[in-house]
Amino acid sequence: VPPTKTTRAPGQHALEVKHGVHRLSHHSLFTRSGADQSVARSRDMQSDEVVWQIINHGHCSYKVKTSGETFCRNKYSVTGMCNRSSCPLANSRYATVIEEGGTAYLCMKTVERAHKPAQLWHRVALDKNYAKALKQVDGLLSHWSRFLIHKSKQRLTKITQFFMRTRKLLREKRPKIVTLPAREQQREARRESKAHVAAQLENSIEKELLERLKSGTYDNFQSHNLKNYKGVIEPKQETAVPTKQRRTHMEMEYEDGNEAA
Repeated sequence: VPPTKTTRAPGQHALEVKHGVHRLSHHSLFTRSGADQSVARSRDMQSDEVVWQIINHGHCSYKVKTSGETFCRNKYSVTGMCNRSSCPLANSRYATVIEEGGTAYLCMKTVERAHKPAQLWHRVALDKNYAKALKQVDGLLSHWSRFLIHKSKQRLTKITQFFMRTRKLLREKRPKIVTLPAREQQREARRESKAHVAAQLENSIEKELLERLKSGTYDNFQSHNLKNYKGVIEPKQETAVPTKQRRTHMEMEYEDGNEAA
C-alpha cells in the first residue's frame, strides 16, 4: 500500500507510512550552513535592551559622569554622549566616523559580525574631498537610520575642519620648544662660575705684571718683551734736567756756602 500524506501545521513536515510514522522536523529537512547558524545564534544571543540596562544601571568603563551630563569615552561613539541611541555597545547596528593617521574612516557594525569580535567593525576609507566623502557616507548608509547618517556627517565635518587647521598650522613657522635637563643646566652654571673666577685671577695677575713693568722692575731682564705691550704700558715720562743747569745750581750753592763761611 503506498504511503499516504497528511496535512500538518506550517513548518512541520511529516510522512506517515502504514507500518509506522516518521516525522521530519523543519531543521532536518532544510539544513543550514555554518555561517547561517552562527548568524542565527548571534541574533538569539544579542539583546540590545539587556546590554543597555546593564550599562545604564551598572558599571561601564567608558562612562564619565559630571554634574550636568554623562559622557562616553569610547572612540567609536558617534556623539560622545552616554545615551541609548549613541551607545556603540548597546546597538548591534551602528556606524560612526573616526580619524587615524590623517585619514577619515567610516566604521560600520552589523549583527552578522557579532560572533567575530576581531572583525566586528567594517572600515571604509573616505575620500579627502569633503563633497565626495559625504556622497560616500550617503551611499554606504543609504538604508540606515537617519540619526546615524546625520551624526556621521557631523563627525565627518568636524574631522575635516580639524585637518584644515592642522595643515594651516604646519605652514606657519613657529619657534621650537626644546627642554634642557636641570642637571645639565646646573653643571654649566658651575663651570661658568669657575671660569669667571679664573678669568678674574688672570686679569689681576696680568694687571700686577703690567704695573711692575711700568715701574721698571724687569728693565734689566725683560726689556725685550716691552714691545709686546705697546699701547698697554704708558711709560712714565720723566722730566730730564739738563746737566748744565745742575752744575750751575750746584756751583751757586757751593759759592753761597763759601760766603757764609
